[in-house]
Amino acid sequence: MDDFEDKITIIEGPPPTFGVVNEEWELGLIESSVFPVLAVTQLRTFNGHELVERCHRAWRKKSPIHLEFRSEDGLKQHAPIVAARNVDTEDGDLLFLWVRLPDEFIEYKREDQSGDEGLDSDLQ
Repeated sequence: MDDFEDKITIIEGPPPTFGVVNEEWELGLIESSVFPVLAVTQLRTFNGHELVERCHRAWRKKSPIHLEFRSEDGLKQHAPIVAARNVDTEDGDLLFLWVRLPDEFIEYKREDQSGDEGLDSDLQ
């Protein structure tokens, strides 16, 4: 995949975990005729405000900005960032990034009728 000019790179630590978005306001972030998987991840950082500002600068130029990370198998991956928010906590900055992901990065869970959660790869 091409190297992106505007990106936020996860340099160390495990691959990010992504949660599927299901709130109506979050689904409003999608500006596409194709319905992509919209997900959110949380990252600890020392400069969350600057990273959010980097996103805003790219969007003001009408340019995309991507999250660059390594997948479980160590391969470099990219996901377009569609929204960003920083939250100041006692332990430092917590950066929330909403991204469009390829479907293979999402694990779908459902509750069966007995109340136990199970993995259901047929949900899309």
